[in-house]
Amino acid sequence: MTNYFRSNVDAMASYVPGDQPQRGTQIIKLNSNENPYPPSPAALAVLQNIDGEWLRRYPEPFGGEFRQAISQVLGVPSDWIIVGNGSDELLNLVIRACAEPGRKVVYPMPTYVLYRTLVQIQAADIAEIDYSEDYSLPLKELIAINGSVTFIASPNSPSGHTVPTEDLRELASQLSGVLVIDEAYVDFAQENALALIKEYENVIVIRTLSKGYSLAGLRLGFGIANPKLLHGLFKVKDSYNIDAIACAVGTAAITDQAYKNACAAKIKASRIKLATDLKQLGFRVWDSQTNFLLVQPPQGNAEYLYQKLKEQRILVRYFQQPGLDDKLRITIGTEEQNQVLVKALTYLLKSMDF
Repeated sequence: MTNYFRSNVDAMASYVPGDQPQRGTQIIKLNSNENPYPPSPAALAVLQNIDGEWLRRYPEPFGGEFRQAISQVLGVPSDWIIVGNGSDELLNLVIRACAEPGRKVVYPMPTYVLYRTLVQIQAADIAEIDYSEDYSLPLKELIAINGSVTFIASPNSPSGHTVPTEDLRELASQLSGVLVIDEAYVDFAQENALALIKEYENVIVIRTLSKGYSLAGLRLGFGIANPKLLHGLFKVKDSYNIDAIACAVGTAAITDQAYKNACAAKIKASRIKLATDLKQLGFRVWDSQTNFLLVQPPQGNAEYLYQKLKEQRILVRYFQQPGLDDKLRITIGTEEQNQVLVKALTYLLKSMDF
């Protein structure tokens, strides 16, 4: 058989997302950290008024309308913003622009496993540093490696913790490569690292509309950094990477901060309640600054519970990897969904209590 692929691509494993059932399937889906509430009514109104001319012509190549909206909401100049087809594309742009064989990309583990996949595609060197059990940032190790790219997800998945801004500031000041601060879950957190982009030329903060804005299906994200850093990323992006509809819908969504904040507040309140309920069932629950919880069942039988919940049409996330194979990651749903989950877990745990 002919081998069509580069040796590194042939050897690597694919990124495996959580189960994505077909639309219309009656299921409680708590496995992909999607927002349980609908997008902003303002965003939905844009979809109802699509002009066919938007589809006939190529879109504005830099997402100009969306960049201006981000600029106004966050108070940063529009030329400090790059727009991507989801934040995943922006992560990929950084790797394509900055990584190659012989150059190291470093990140603490466990974290978003797509980082590994993107680096393997580029055949760059990977340095994975284990988090300690309390998820404190391994600063000395990260600084010592001084990678061409360092990824820090804050808040982090699957742990849910936020890295203190002071730790990120120290890291940025000591690195000669690019520091990527992935803030996909920032809308559910108490702090963010946006100020660091003005302090350090090598820092890029990446965000998405998938989580806080309920637009995971739209695929729209953005990065904020010094124009000197963005200059290289613009060189490697696709010519028209943001479609016109996504740009228009995203502009309406990010402008409606009141709606986004109200949904985030409901999720944070539900997060507290669900954590309390699970602790009462004997789960260990890690503190979270996200729209999900990392939990350890009282008997460590995470895979068993994952499968049994799936049989009851309740999806949660299970990672079959060291350090996580006795844990579950559970997205915060609506109050009704959360209570169905708690009821199902209560029954499963009692049925095991011989």
